[in-house]
Amino acid sequence: MANVNLWAVLVAAVSAFVLGGLWYGPLFKNAWCREAGVDPDKPNGHPARVFGGAFVLSLIAAAVFAVFLGPQPALGFAVGAGAAAGLCWVAASFGINYLFAGRSLKLWLIDGGYHTLQFTLYGLILGLWH
Repeated sequence: MANVNLWAVLVAAVSAFVLGGLWYGPLFKNAWCREAGVDPDKPNGHPARVFGGAFVLSLIAAAVFAVFLGPQPALGFAVGAGAAAGLCWVAASFGINYLFAGRSLKLWLIDGGYHTLQFTLYGLILGLWH
């Protein structure tokens, strides 16, 4: 972790949080709630626990991805690795679970799309900010 730019990691985590607010808010809230079987009017726990936990997990993901990329990754490599990690590791893993759980393709596209963009953003930020 000594070679990791902690400010870039923090900004990457914030970018995931902002993306999530847009993605699961105005863009896909209704479709996601319908497909996930979630009542949008009933919170699933205390907001501080949910949002705080989500931010901590985003911070962990960004930090580990920064370690994976190494110090001063080339921009193209970092963005490509982010897209590949989001699509081929995270979304593909979700896809396996969703197949066994009988979840819809639409839900997988929403969740997998978010994580693909999340890690692509991580790559963009970590590739630009050395």
